[in-house]
Amino acid sequence: MTLTRIIVNRSHRLARSDLANRPGMHKTLMRLLAHAAGPTPRRDGGLLFRLEPGLDPVLLVQTADTPDLTGLPDGYGTTDTRDLTPMLTALTPGLPVRYRITAAPTAYRPTGAPPDPVTGRRPRGKITPLQGQDAQAWWHRKAAHAGLHLTGTTETLHRPFPSPDRPAPFYQLTQFDGTATIADPDLLSTALREGIGKGKPYGAGLLTLAPA
Repeated sequence: MTLTRIIVNRSHRLARSDLANRPGMHKTLMRLLAHAAGPTPRRDGGLLFRLEPGLDPVLLVQTADTPDLTGLPDGYGTTDTRDLTPMLTALTPGLPVRYRITAAPTAYRPTGAPPDPVTGRRPRGKITPLQGQDAQAWWHRKAAHAGLHLTGTTETLHRPFPSPDRPAPFYQLTQFDGTATIADPDLLSTALREGIGKGKPYGAGLLTLAPA
């Protein structure tokens, strides 16, 4: 598993377009997968990404294998790739870490629809974006399931979801930052590889760690 840091070139036409269109960015980053085929190419290739906004925007791109950087258009940005194997092998119970994740907190809300006449089951409900304390509670549950014991205060920051084709986007992204200790390395390794929550093709779900 690798993590590629791309300092995005704002003067590049496609890069500038991708910064304003998350689905377009996903399409561009899919070019990094050497064998993007099959019904679930993003998941099979382990592609997760996160945009770190700023004067010089940075894209963090995680892939299951070494990315094919020739898939990026010339001039799109400056890249640096590192192997995450040492980080994965260093995960041990009780290890303190700092974390960051931009996620899409959601929950199913009842719609009042009647039960299915055949099964008698009520519909699962409408999936709804979460904000504020509801989003915080969502992250605390997900972190526990991912093998993290959160410590201290969790900082949150709303991240806009740029998509010109959807003026009212389905996913609302929230950045969570804080400290934790590792409770279950196996669960954490899986969460790091697979991402957390919905919206992964749109820049959500990538969990990154650093020494605390």
